[in-house]
Amino acid sequence: MAAASATARAASTNAQTNAGSGISAGTSAGPGTGAGAGAGSTAAAPVSFRGIGRAFESQGGARQVLRDIDLEIAAGEIVAILGPSGCGKSTLLRIAGGLDQATQGVALIDGEPVRPFDARSAVGFQEPRLLPWRTIANNVALGLPRGTPTSSGREQVARLLDLVGLADFAGHRPREVSGGMAQRTSLARALARNPAVLLLDEPFGALDALTRLKMQDLLLDVHAAEPATVLLVTHDVDEALQLADRVILLGHEAETPGAVVTQTIVVPGHRPRDRGSAELAELRGRLLDGLGIDRHGSARGVESTTTIPHYPY
Repeated sequence: MAAASATARAASTNAQTNAGSGISAGTSAGPGTGAGAGAGSTAAAPVSFRGIGRAFESQGGARQVLRDIDLEIAAGEIVAILGPSGCGKSTLLRIAGGLDQATQGVALIDGEPVRPFDARSAVGFQEPRLLPWRTIANNVALGLPRGTPTSSGREQVARLLDLVGLADFAGHRPREVSGGMAQRTSLARALARNPAVLLLDEPFGALDALTRLKMQDLLLDVHAAEPATVLLVTHDVDEALQLADRVILLGHEAETPGAVVTQTIVVPGHRPRDRGSAELAELRGRLLDGLGIDRHGSARGVESTTTIPHYPY
């Protein structure tokens, strides 16, 4: 399913333009690796966070959001980042893509420091951010490296549209497709540069439950065909367990400001996983506990009640 694709490094100005439309896309040189990798695919790259801290200045002084983040992510690995709202998940993702800069520590891609608007990564956000006056195919083409020949660029776009199941909608405008289709278009645009690292910030958060499940399966298919390293920020525990090799839980410890890594869970089994697995259910409970949610369904410290009678009814 993955054919040969263009590999080139975009200029930072071009990456900034793409970032403004919801995607910061780029490539790094190197041959394809991994099952399903096409013959010209860019190799997935490892990502490292070493002593990462991030503080934001405010009228009341510096506000520490992240501190002492040490993570090693292997090439081709899918890692999900969970945590309560405001704990710095998206900030960590932006640091990995060069869209923000750490105030302490260093982030590395393939052993080299992350650069501003780093061309080795592509970032997909919760909203598709498509240009309404352009067709689906032309929106995907926005992710192609500057200088891509017309013929090879057309082939690349057609291949990606086929990969995400939109080959029959290439000529449609964004207003003529569903929300799930728009998000698939955004994913194809991110992949147009064949990035070494794919950074996804709640990419399915705005979708309905059924479409979200389908998009999760699509992401696994895409990863098999385009095996980039994936960092996924999500609030959905089940989504994290279904997609990731590891789940990283961010949270706060004691009274020290700034979120740290409080748990790292290795998810067993090969993808795609059984959504009804008892083993995943136990891991789900552990993650909910770590998020401060009682695994029986009530918030910690609040008694749970139910109106569902015991079987037999």
